[in-house]
Amino acid sequence: MSRRSLPVVFAALALTAASLVPQAAAQAGPVSDPLPAPAPSGIGVRLQEIARLPQSSTTPAAGDSRLKQYNRINYLGEIPDGSGRFFVPDMNGKLYTLNRDGSGQRTYLDVRAAIGSTFHNHQGLGSGFGFVAFHPQFATNGKFYTAHTEAKDALKNRKPDLPSSSNAVVHGVITEWTATDPKAVTFSGTRRELLRVGFEMYLHGFQQIDFGPDGLLYLATGDGGIGYRSDVPQDVRVPQGKILRIDPAGSNSGNKKYGIPPSNPFLGKPGALAELYAIGMRDPYRFSWDTGGTHKMFLGHIGEKVVESVYEVKSGANLGWGQREGHLTYRRNDPKCQLYPLPADDAKFGYTYPVAGFDHNRPNGGCGDSGNALIGGFVYRGSAIPSLQGKYIYGEGVKGLLYFADEKDMQAGAPIAKTFELAVYDSAGKRTTLKTLTGKSRVDLRFGTDAAGELYVLAKANGKIWKVTGTIQTLEACDPGSDVVSGVTSAKDWKPVTPSRWRFPGTEVVLSKAGSARPGPRRPNEYAVVTKGPVFGNVTIDAQVRLDTPVSQKDRDVVIVFGYQSDTRFYYAHLSSDNKIYPHNGIFLVDNADRLRIDDQWNGSVGAPPAVTDMKWHKVRITHCTDTGVIAVYVDGSSQPLMTATSTALKSGRVGFGSFDNIGRVADLRISGKAQ
Repeated sequence: MSRRSLPVVFAALALTAASLVPQAAAQAGPVSDPLPAPAPSGIGVRLQEIARLPQSSTTPAAGDSRLKQYNRINYLGEIPDGSGRFFVPDMNGKLYTLNRDGSGQRTYLDVRAAIGSTFHNHQGLGSGFGFVAFHPQFATNGKFYTAHTEAKDALKNRKPDLPSSSNAVVHGVITEWTATDPKAVTFSGTRRELLRVGFEMYLHGFQQIDFGPDGLLYLATGDGGIGYRSDVPQDVRVPQGKILRIDPAGSNSGNKKYGIPPSNPFLGKPGALAELYAIGMRDPYRFSWDTGGTHKMFLGHIGEKVVESVYEVKSGANLGWGQREGHLTYRRNDPKCQLYPLPADDAKFGYTYPVAGFDHNRPNGGCGDSGNALIGGFVYRGSAIPSLQGKYIYGEGVKGLLYFADEKDMQAGAPIAKTFELAVYDSAGKRTTLKTLTGKSRVDLRFGTDAAGELYVLAKANGKIWKVTGTIQTLEACDPGSDVVSGVTSAKDWKPVTPSRWRFPGTEVVLSKAGSARPGPRRPNEYAVVTKGPVFGNVTIDAQVRLDTPVSQKDRDVVIVFGYQSDTRFYYAHLSSDNKIYPHNGIFLVDNADRLRIDDQWNGSVGAPPAVTDMKWHKVRITHCTDTGVIAVYVDGSSQPLMTATSTALKSGRVGFGSFDNIGRVADLRISGKAQ
């Protein structure tokens, strides 16, 4: 759905890209806010449901509730034979194929049945039939490769091919399958085992396998869940916590079942495994290559404590885990699970740092599971959705949030690219969320792509697959109007709640004394409304604001009021130095009842990034299209809104300025739009 975007041009977010370059710090204290929260992008994606795969379960039943989803589908790809058949692996054991429109679903191969009693899928989020990769020449050679986990007798009767812990609880196994007839609708043929690796915990085994542009097979191998307390990810003698690269057609490996590419970066280095391509990883969950000519390899990496990261992975790269998490220092046994600045001599280690990502809070400041996981995706190079061209689409898997960063900004060694959130719309163009579409709080989001580069979204929560069919501009244009009110610096231009608290020195309007809470619905304690000029419908508000309360005081704020109809009916944008408290840093509606938070990006625990953290002047622009209800708040000239909302509760009103219980001032106020 194509719509004109709002005609606005603004400067950068308060936190500049340059400040996100990993740098050594003078102090060793913990970093409280490693990365800015993803900002609303002004773009929504339309999802068209194409299929629902069969329900499945672990065998035996899992004790972990996170494994009890509708099924455990975790990828969608297109078989490279020109047939147009999609393939979808279910971690519970089956490999499905289906047509492009979702019809013709069938079981192509039951991996669990083929492996037998040693197949393991009921402990560990990554256990079971983890992944499948079809050979680029599958149409002629019939070959494809799978990753699965085994336990039970396999631990006693089978020996890993690469160094593994003697305490391994599962084996990760890479298998080559050869179809007798590549065109057949179900598999019939042979299989041979290529590689077996032991893992010390039921976590972070073989996560993804796939063929690169070079025709070689890449294996994303997790740290086995022990990198937080060991040097395994940095140990080049072992495969855990690495990306491996092999040639399935070769035979010069230690077990003679695959080849070692001569260009592998650790080949010939004393004590190092020749299979290694990159090292220093915890949970390298999803990787992909940009097909747009750069062939850059991007990896979505799930963090341990606070930072979720996307890396550009080059041959020989060291991502730093168990010494670094993202772009910060990781310390083992830190009681509060915090991260710290880099040491002054960091450059000597040569670590590779993220090109995109996001952070999150630990529950109650502790070390429990935060319920966040970065799911890597793809740089969009399809043709159906021009507005996504060149954007790396990825997400947060648990809550099902969709993000993007621009590929051109994602370069190893450069500042971390800004991440923006994509809104979600159903096929009818109605705003929704993946939680709503799945009907569960745990979405378990995954991504897929077809041969044309078009994008798909999958969810284990209900086993459904959606195709991304287009975008919707969430910041729709509206009639800008031609009415303007400016020069409002006199007392006669304003109506304060408490006149004695206000000063009008001539060039600005000053709230000089904090207000007090009043009876009735909760709303700003003190504000003043502009009485000069008309009541506005569609409106754009430009102003300079300053928060005069000293920064030593927490929870500081100023507010801009709009859509004002009465003391108990108006909108306000809350511009705060804090975003950890529900009433802070967001867009609110007061409608003869308690304030209601309406901004889109609110996720239940953290609002928009802090808007005003000092006592300096800041530019603010607010746009409200009353026809569509779209509200956007821009700070310090950003071209992307700090917060957005959609509400049609109030169709017109006046503009004001104030605060809850702080002091501040406004200058250069200009109100433009369509008079009602």
